Amino acid sequence: MNKTVAIFGAAGKLGRRALALLAERGWPVRALVHKTPVAGPGVTSIQGSIADPGAVEETVRGADLVVQLATTKEDADTFFDVSVKGTFHVLEACRKQGVEQFLLLGGDAAYGIWFYPQPILIDENHPLTAYPGYYAFSKVMEETMAQQYAVQYGVPVTVLRSSWVFEGDDLLKHFSLLRNVNPAEPGHGFGEITDDILALVKTGQERIPILTNAQGIPLRRHIVHIDDVMQAFGLMLGNPAANGQAFNIAGPSCFDYRVAAGYLSEKLGLPTVEIRCPDYHPFEINITRARTVLGYAPENDFFRMADRAVEAVVGNR
Repeated sequence: MNKTVAIFGAAGKLGRRALALLAERGWPVRALVHKTPVAGPGVTSIQGSIADPGAVEETVRGADLVVQLATTKEDADTFFDVSVKGTFHVLEACRKQGVEQFLLLGGDAAYGIWFYPQPILIDENHPLTAYPGYYAFSKVMEETMAQQYAVQYGVPVTVLRSSWVFEGDDLLKHFSLLRNVNPAEPGHGFGEITDDILALVKTGQERIPILTNAQGIPLRRHIVHIDDVMQAFGLMLGNPAANGQAFNIAGPSCFDYRVAAGYLSEKLGLPTVEIRCPDYHPFEINITRARTVLGYAPENDFFRMADRAVEAVVGNR
């Protein structure tokens, strides 16, 4: 049976892929458009801002399912209007109009990931503990509001709690010394930048980083490929069994930075360099709930993601 889907954030990385999935299903879409236009089979665009309750209500009107993907990163001027106020307006529209599902794209940033010690696997019962910055704070606020609307008003909430999403050559950008000495978003950069490391950067000498803790032990981290996120999205959307639950969505396993750097070093012919990150901690995400309830079966471990990233670069030359 066809479902009408209202979607916010359709112009983003995941939004574009969501539109393609919905087109394959033949489900009509109502998309709120702020700056970047979207188009496609069955797509009706509503011009406006997620910070405007009227535009949000118009987008949700007549929808069976509502998807909130809209977000901003470390922008103090926009994150509150988009992520916090915007999600509030979407939840209010869902409450007033009645929908079969409100699907929120959450993130592992809400767990604090490697900013805090994680001695056990991070499952869905882990407390929400944002790391410093606006983005992680907004992820906690979005989920908290959605959970309370489920309690107060019975809004059928599903949370897709995604790890850091990679596509194309994103993985090679992360494993690049020259790109990551001083990034804008907390947690995406490197730790102790010594004079030797700065000298490599200043002279443009690329290296594959091996991120370690203060004792020199390589860190472990969990990420996810966009194809696996969209697999999970398709399994959740319109699925009554997903309502009332949050699902961790990550790759099939975490990776070790020494092993990962060694693999990329061989493929790219670049040397590695150790960088100590005393403020970071290893972590791994538990995806058992998504596997058992949804049948989620991620296909992209680190090595497949690395191979695909290298192929993407070669294909673009």
